[in-house]
Amino acid sequence: MRNPLSDTIVNIEPSGIRKFFDIVSEMKDAISLGVGEPDFDTPWHIREEGIYSLEKGRTFYTSNSGLKELRTEIANYLKRRCDITYDPNKELIVTVGGSEAIDIALRAMVNPGDEVLIPQPSFVSYLPCTVLAGGRPVIIELEEKDQFRLTAEKLLEKITDKTKILIMPFPNNPTGAVMRREDLEAVAKIVIDHDLFVLSDEIYCELTFGSERHVSIASLPGMRERTILINGFSKSYAMTGWRLGYVAAPHLIQEQMLKIHQFAIMCAPTTSQYAAVSAVRDGDGDVEMMRESYDQRRRFVLHAFEEMGLECFEPNGAFYAFPSIKRFGMTSEQFANRFLQEEKVAVVPGTAFGACGEGYLRVSYAYSLKNLKEALGRMERFVKRLDGKLG
Repeated sequence: MRNPLSDTIVNIEPSGIRKFFDIVSEMKDAISLGVGEPDFDTPWHIREEGIYSLEKGRTFYTSNSGLKELRTEIANYLKRRCDITYDPNKELIVTVGGSEAIDIALRAMVNPGDEVLIPQPSFVSYLPCTVLAGGRPVIIELEEKDQFRLTAEKLLEKITDKTKILIMPFPNNPTGAVMRREDLEAVAKIVIDHDLFVLSDEIYCELTFGSERHVSIASLPGMRERTILINGFSKSYAMTGWRLGYVAAPHLIQEQMLKIHQFAIMCAPTTSQYAAVSAVRDGDGDVEMMRESYDQRRRFVLHAFEEMGLECFEPNGAFYAFPSIKRFGMTSEQFANRFLQEEKVAVVPGTAFGACGEGYLRVSYAYSLKNLKEALGRMERFVKRLDGKLG
């Protein structure tokens, strides 16, 4: 019988995140700090809007690009929060999560052999989506000494005459790193000088800590026309299961992305779109409440690591910490497996996000303080045992 499978698909590795999630889901008394999902319920006014839309029988297809009311509110949000103006009729598409937006952006822009620069550690989808689009992934290894930020020097080292797109995954999953305005300005200059495009994944933009707000690279001079801005509702509004994101891009790119979206998806879920209108229009207070709670948990986690002697740079975005376990002389995978088996706590090996994540773990603090206290107590006990053997 002829091989029914695509060689491209067979050669793509499955997500390293889901592996530990699947194990812990069947383990009694286990605690997971492995999944990037808010523990908050979707705010009531958002759920209510979704319920009301069902009661009114609003269960039909929307336009391919999404409800016009929602696209208008997204455009208002981007102007209000990021100071960027987009035409809701020609430059926005409502997608099935940010993940679909990443996929269709790359497929709309990449020709076979085009190089796509991917800073790592970073979200697991960028590399396989690049491969599926026919592009060549080029990895930029980020380092803790740079606070896992993309520097101009590292970017310049990887640019060739085949480079077309730079992925900007900030605030970063898994490290929690952010890029401040001065960092982005240095990158933007190189992007313009080398005639590149930027896919800016800003799904965690509202979860930026400290006195400086998130800055979108699309807001910098000369960058709007070169940037595909991706965002969504999962993280900021605790709407992971609603599966809703969006992409803002120049019309030249947006209209080609819309073709793929039309043929593959048709439109994002209608009920989710009606709910999202309430989220983006009336949800600023909800976002701030959750951000403050995550910040409290962030400080608790960092203090706990310090107490147990785990080195960890201070993450200023998203809801992840990325502690180093290099001193224990084992791989990230070995540490995570032993920790899960011996203490029933799931964390994700840093290598799930790229080879340069070796020696680190991703610990999500999108969990209640009660669960964090119990899980980190078990981690402290585990670390003490390891230290005892080292001593």
